[in-house]
Amino acid sequence: MRENKFQPSKKVIDFPITALPLEDQVKTILRWAVTRESKTVCVANVHMLMEAHWNPDFANVLKNADLVTPDGMPLVWMMRQMGARNQNRVAGMDILLTLCEKAQAQNTSLFFVGSQTQILSPMRKRLNKEFPNLKIAGMEPLPFRPLTPTEDEALMQKIHESGAGVVLVSLGCPKQEKWMAEHKGKIKAVMIGLGGAFPVYAGIHKRAPRIIRDMGLEWLYRFIQEPRRLWHRYAKTIPPFMWLALKQLLTPSEDVLSSVNPTLHQSTVE
Repeated sequence: MRENKFQPSKKVIDFPITALPLEDQVKTILRWAVTRESKTVCVANVHMLMEAHWNPDFANVLKNADLVTPDGMPLVWMMRQMGARNQNRVAGMDILLTLCEKAQAQNTSLFFVGSQTQILSPMRKRLNKEFPNLKIAGMEPLPFRPLTPTEDEALMQKIHESGAGVVLVSLGCPKQEKWMAEHKGKIKAVMIGLGGAFPVYAGIHKRAPRIIRDMGLEWLYRFIQEPRRLWHRYAKTIPPFMWLALKQLLTPSEDVLSSVNPTLHQSTVE
């Protein structure tokens, strides 16, 4: 299993989260996009980490991603406690906006995969208005069922022929992350799972005001908008994450033990 050794990271409940600010993570994505490198970027929150905690196969997907950005503020707070003092939130919507702004400046095209036509159409209109020089290589809605091998091959061919350097994927967690992992090495572009960013940008859902986001209460804002869909997810994931995070913060790491008593650490390792 390869954990990301090429980017600085901090482990949150045993999963490496990339410890770089938003601007640097987007620059890394665009640097890969220029040379059409096949990479995967997971935009992580509490829900994603708990899904990985409970599912070993999905844990491998997350640990083998090339970037795992801290979307949720609890992840950011944990990273700051572990030494990444200046870490900011790298949320899906902010990635989308920053990526579009910088991609149009360097002539990198984007391909949008997943979601539905009624979401992709208003997205295209808004993108054309806000980023008039952005090259949209394609927008492809996908059915809820798995694609047949023939359909999947046709989609990959369409992405390849479009020349896109970045593929933005909206299938929901963990489906989109698994899809990206399955297509790594096959799609010559940076794949980013943006999940809920598509309907927010399309105007279907509203994003929380900045002050709410900075307070770490965007989950509550989203819950008020979609209580029937989200109540079970939040009840299932938030309490166990809080327990695991507290346990991690209260348990000294090997690095801490080594700095306090190097002899004890050495004998333990031997």
